[in-house]
Amino acid sequence: MQQEDRSGSYRQGSISLGGAVAMGTGVMIGAGIFALTGQIAQFAGPLFPLAFIAGAIVTGFSAYSYIRMSNRWPSSGGIAMILKKCYGPGAVAAGAALLMALSMVIAESLVARTFATYVLRAFEIEGGPMVPILAVGVILFAFLVNIAGNRSVGVFSLVMAAIKIGGIGLFGIAALWSSGFQFAAASDSAQDYGVMGFVASVAFAILAFKGFTTITNSGSEITQPNRNVGRAIVISISICVAVYLLVAFGVGSSLTIDEIVAARDYSLAEAAEPALGQTGFFLTVILAAVATASGVLASVFAVSRMLAMLTDMKMIPHRHFGMSGPVQRHTLVYTVVIASTLAVFFDLGRIASLGAFFYLVMDMAVHWGVYRYRREEIGASGLVLLSALAFDAIVLVAFTVMKLRSDPLIVLYALGGILAVFVFERMYLSRWLAPQEVAHDH
Repeated sequence: MQQEDRSGSYRQGSISLGGAVAMGTGVMIGAGIFALTGQIAQFAGPLFPLAFIAGAIVTGFSAYSYIRMSNRWPSSGGIAMILKKCYGPGAVAAGAALLMALSMVIAESLVARTFATYVLRAFEIEGGPMVPILAVGVILFAFLVNIAGNRSVGVFSLVMAAIKIGGIGLFGIAALWSSGFQFAAASDSAQDYGVMGFVASVAFAILAFKGFTTITNSGSEITQPNRNVGRAIVISISICVAVYLLVAFGVGSSLTIDEIVAARDYSLAEAAEPALGQTGFFLTVILAAVATASGVLASVFAVSRMLAMLTDMKMIPHRHFGMSGPVQRHTLVYTVVIASTLAVFFDLGRIASLGAFFYLVMDMAVHWGVYRYRREEIGASGLVLLSALAFDAIVLVAFTVMKLRSDPLIVLYALGGILAVFVFERMYLSRWLAPQEVAHDH
């Protein structure tokens, strides 16, 4: 019966290489540029463009684990597969996979609120009840496109990716050109942001790149997955590095750090007006709406598949609540409800911070699991795996220290959420690890 459910939603070869790249860049660019630029600048100061480079380096090491595992076992809901292959179907694998799913849902609400914030800037509205209303509206739009099927998602993502990458690239070039290639953000050198602040900012930069996991979670649905999953991840990260740097220098050429931080929820729109005038401002708002809407769409697509995979693996409980159709349709509904709730009750800064904590803990679990259980089988380098683990740990410690100083409550929320996830999975599965299945899982 489960196989019938899955066959209605998982179609091998239904996503092309271009469609996979579009989904990855769709999630990354939507969150990384429009939602996180100001958050990164707040910690890193004038060095915030370099934080994107550091984030790309850490992400490159992290992607190694996912690529090697996906090349060997391409699977829809791929991160759940990776964790199960490493730890067996116990609470460690299920808890880490659920953290990943939750971090993706958090990313949806983050980008949805960013969509609302930028759209309302065109009407000179800042904050208020319209932000959560519009955020929920774009999440519902993503749900409707997703239930139309994989082909609709792939085509829409591909078109939107082309529009926003081209538009954002033009914005960065125009902003730099109009400023005479001066970097206004460098004028704010009085405040010492420190090494700790820079390292902590890399946590947000990593969050800006984590959209590559969208590709991993589409797994066998991608054409020639043993080759194209890795290729799509590398291409997506490379594109985003170029786009992020171009925009970071574009924003920094128009605004000082204080101005970027003050407008951190809509920094691109704020930077567009002095650089490009009123027309440029409105074009940037439209571009932001396109980018964030497509980012929500791609993220909803990936997380619903991952939750369906966890359900199929019996790693999380599932209730139909009277809904008809396949399990993946149900997980779409769960995803939309949770993301909408977060979009209503949390601001952008706290949403981003919560996502960073959840993702880094999950990522560390992946690297350790691959190193401990699967590195020889997949021919992975132990040095690269341990380097990825160490980078994540350093960034997580620095980020935690900075958040304890500025917003200790979000650290408690994150810690409570992580503990609750693992305790819940331990109670549901009644075991932490299943080593006999780790050794013999096929």
